[in-house]
Amino acid sequence: MLKSLPVLAQSHPLLNQTSYDWQIAWYCVVGLMLALVAYAYGTRGGVIARATTKEAIRQPLFILLVLISTAVLGLNTFMPFFTLEDDVKMLKECGLATLLIAGALIAVWTAGTSITSEIEGKTAMTLLSKPVTRRQFIVGKYVGIIQAVMWLFLTLTIIFSSLIFYKVGYDQKERSEEVSAVFQWKSVGGVDIIPIPHPDRMKVVNQVLPGIALSFLQVCVLAAISVTVATRLPMVVNLVICFAIFVIGNLTPLMVQQSDTIIGNEFVTFIARLFATALPSLEAFNIYAAVSTGSQVPPSYLGWSFLYAAAYAGAIVLLGFILFEDRDLA
Repeated sequence: MLKSLPVLAQSHPLLNQTSYDWQIAWYCVVGLMLALVAYAYGTRGGVIARATTKEAIRQPLFILLVLISTAVLGLNTFMPFFTLEDDVKMLKECGLATLLIAGALIAVWTAGTSITSEIEGKTAMTLLSKPVTRRQFIVGKYVGIIQAVMWLFLTLTIIFSSLIFYKVGYDQKERSEEVSAVFQWKSVGGVDIIPIPHPDRMKVVNQVLPGIALSFLQVCVLAAISVTVATRLPMVVNLVICFAIFVIGNLTPLMVQQSDTIIGNEFVTFIARLFATALPSLEAFNIYAAVSTGSQVPPSYLGWSFLYAAAYAGAIVLLGFILFEDRDLA
C-alpha cells in the first residue's frame, strides 16, 4: 500500500526540500494528455469517450459545480480564518477539498447518468450493435468521464491559483507588511518588456499544484469504481457505494493503526486489514500534512501515486469488463 505523506515525511529526507526538478513531471502530464487525445480521435472507443465528455460538460451539474466551487473559493479567500497568519494554508486546504468534492461528484453523476441510463433505456444495445465491443464501451465511458473531470479541474485550477496568487499580497497588506509586487519585469536588450509573476507569490502557488494533481488521481480511482458499479446497479446505489468507499478509503491507515493497538481482538484487525487491502488507500492522495508544514511534495511521490492509481483503476475497470460481459441489455 502506498505510504501517505505523514508516513513519508518520516522516511523521505527530500520532503523538506524547497525546490525540485519538475521537468519530467511536466513531460508526463503532456504525454498523458496526448494519450487521451490519441485515444479519443484514433479509436472506436474514442467516439464514445468524446460523446461522454460532451454530455458531461453540457449537463447543468457541470456548470453548477463550477459556479458553486468558484463562490466557495472566493469566499474562503476573503474570509478570516483566525489562524495566526496562516490563512493561505487554510485557503489551500479548503480549495483542495473543494476541487476533490466537485470532481468526485461530476465523475459519479456522469457514470450514473451515462452508463446506467443508457443500459436501462436500451440505448447501450444500439451502440453495441455497431462495431463497438462491450470492453470498448466501458473504456470509452471511463476515458470520457476522466476528460470531463480534467476540464473541470483545469477551470477550477486556474481560478484557485489566481486566488492564491492574490491572497499572498492580500495577507501581507492585512499584516501591514510590504506587499510583494504582482509582476517582475524581465529585460530584453536593456528594456523591461516581459512581465513575470513575482517569485514569492508563485512559490506559494506551486506548492499546491501537486495536491491538485493528487486530487485528480483520487477522482480517477473513484471514477473507475463508479463506472464498474454503474454496469450493474442504479445511480442512487452507485452514489452511496462511492461515498462509503471515499470515507473508508481515507480512513484505512487510521483503521489499521488503531486495530494494531487492540490486543486480543484479531477479528477487528482482520477486518481493518481487509479494508486496507481491498479498498483504495485514498489517504495517500492527500497533501494536507505537507501544506500545514509548508513542505513541497517530491516528484517521486507523484510518480508512485500515479502508478498506484493507474494500477488500481485498471484492476477495477477489468472487474467492470467481467460484470458487463454477461449483462442482459435487451
